[in-house]
Amino acid sequence: MTEQQNEQQSADANYQGVWGQRIGFGKKPALLMIDFMQGYTQKGAPLFAPGVVSAVAESVELLTCARKNGVLVVHTNIRYHPGHFIDGGIWVKKAPVMQDMVEGNPLAAFCEEVLPTPDEVVISKQYASSFFGTSLASLLHAQGIDTVVLAGCSTSGCIRATAVDAVQHGFRTIVVRECVGDRHSAPHEANLFDIDSKYGDVVSKQEAMSHFIKTV
Repeated sequence: MTEQQNEQQSADANYQGVWGQRIGFGKKPALLMIDFMQGYTQKGAPLFAPGVVSAVAESVELLTCARKNGVLVVHTNIRYHPGHFIDGGIWVKKAPVMQDMVEGNPLAAFCEEVLPTPDEVVISKQYASSFFGTSLASLLHAQGIDTVVLAGCSTSGCIRATAVDAVQHGFRTIVVRECVGDRHSAPHEANLFDIDSKYGDVVSKQEAMSHFIKTV
């Protein structure tokens, strides 16, 4: 195939037969609620992302279903040492907008619609992946989890990074389409396409909830 012919193909046609195999759910899922913090949902905030507003709203039902059916729920947030942000390393230098993510800043608080309950684990991280520099993989393996279901933000950042690391840690990776969001549709859709092609399955909220019910 020539380079010109390749450019004229749709992405779906180009990937067909090469990428895009389905991995499916395993026997025991966990729901990861990734970085649903108010900085992404408050108009006027530097990180405000309209797609996250809708993702939070959609995730309420998903979270309720997981809790009702005894599915392990883990929440993540981003936290830095205030003042010098040394624990943010090079990422905070690349993305200084993340400096809002310190304890006590209202923008770093969880969205009220999806607040963790006292018995749910909250893992604080400093980088994009929920696995990098945290105990998440050990926690999930110890609980016999073989499937991670991702909701949260942003699709092109922490969702993608977590999805890549999840499969590298040996988990079946599921991203719930309605329950992840970004600040612009282009990176949102591009990253959902890439995750679905190479790292996991992008599924509807209804499909994810149906598997939560089957785990009972």
